[in-house]
Amino acid sequence: MIHFNLTALSQPEQPIADPLTQLLRRGARDLIAQAVESELQVLLDQHAQHRLADGRQAVVRNGYLPERTVQTGIGDVEVKVPKVRDRSGSGVCFNSSLLPPYLKRAKSIEELLPWLYLKGISTGDYQEALAALLGDNAKGLSANTISRLKQHWTDEHREWCQRDLSQKRYVYCWADGVYSNVRMDDRLCLLVIIGVTEHGRKELVAVEDGYRESEASWTELLEGLRARGLTHSPKLATGDGALGFWKALSKSYPETRHQRCWIHKTANILTALPKSVQPKVKAALHEIWMADTREEADKAYDRALVRFESKYPGAMARLRKDRDELLAFYDFPAEHWLHIRTTNPIESTFSTVRLRTKRARNCGSRETTLAMVYKLLETAQKRWQRIRGFNLLALVVNNVPFKNGEQVEDQSDRNAA
Repeated sequence: MIHFNLTALSQPEQPIADPLTQLLRRGARDLIAQAVESELQVLLDQHAQHRLADGRQAVVRNGYLPERTVQTGIGDVEVKVPKVRDRSGSGVCFNSSLLPPYLKRAKSIEELLPWLYLKGISTGDYQEALAALLGDNAKGLSANTISRLKQHWTDEHREWCQRDLSQKRYVYCWADGVYSNVRMDDRLCLLVIIGVTEHGRKELVAVEDGYRESEASWTELLEGLRARGLTHSPKLATGDGALGFWKALSKSYPETRHQRCWIHKTANILTALPKSVQPKVKAALHEIWMADTREEADKAYDRALVRFESKYPGAMARLRKDRDELLAFYDFPAEHWLHIRTTNPIESTFSTVRLRTKRARNCGSRETTLAMVYKLLETAQKRWQRIRGFNLLALVVNNVPFKNGEQVEDQSDRNAA
């Protein structure tokens, strides 16, 4: 087995001011600027059809944030992140995944290499890009070395997908299908599951190629988890409205309750409405899932239907659907609601890398793309924090009932999980 020494960046002890280093720093600055510009363009393209009543584009460039410094392998590099202006007031903003506001130091090879791959950088260009960003830590990273490293991660992902799960138990889980174009004629659907252990730790459970977000693909994944020892049913699973996952879950883990993601449901409803009424409906939906009790949520639910159904029956039909599944979270500890009402753990993780959405020639294989996403998620997992109220998970595991987020007292017949 090939072993790679992957280390985080260390800060240079003293600044170096020789002309060559200054040239490299300028190159790094230019490279970073180009990468950030490509991120910005993706955002602008996504909102290109969003226009004001007078025909002007709603989301436009709006200068730059103040210049700041990021530590790299060749010293400090000054960077500027562009801004956008949302003239419609919808709250669209630009957040660079390469240069998030909190970043003070360039990332490790483990994070940068998958990021560059998923951005569409070719293997032949890796060395120049990594040298500019990592300095001495990129020495020896020839195209052949990088190819071997990618193969190593592919093998690592394959082994991880076969790991024993008999000692694992997940109380909650989130599931989603994430799409990426790996070639002009090949669209990849990543089936992703993140789980919460009995101790409140979030863990990556599965990252697999679903080919399509279908019942057959999800069934194969879930049955694979069972076959490797994950026999305990999660108490609650959160996902979007894709029927394939829920049908597969009901077969593989029939005891698991279903929670529809409120973020996905809200977006699904708003797409069926004129833009002028979307803020009002969004506020009404917010009143539902932010209510303190199930009873208050039901009242807010009914108010929204009465208020909007006559004018917008199609959108309200989407709201009527999955009512019980949208409100399942009320039967779990209130401390956990923030986590289990949406698939945000998956959404926020993937916001750190915009998967390739434009088709391009020779931009990689399904297997390598899958391995790179796995590596990014594995790295991100190290920074995941425990959920709030993790001490209450033992009660959930032991079927202690909750109502409106509070433990129901005087229950003498608690069934063991």
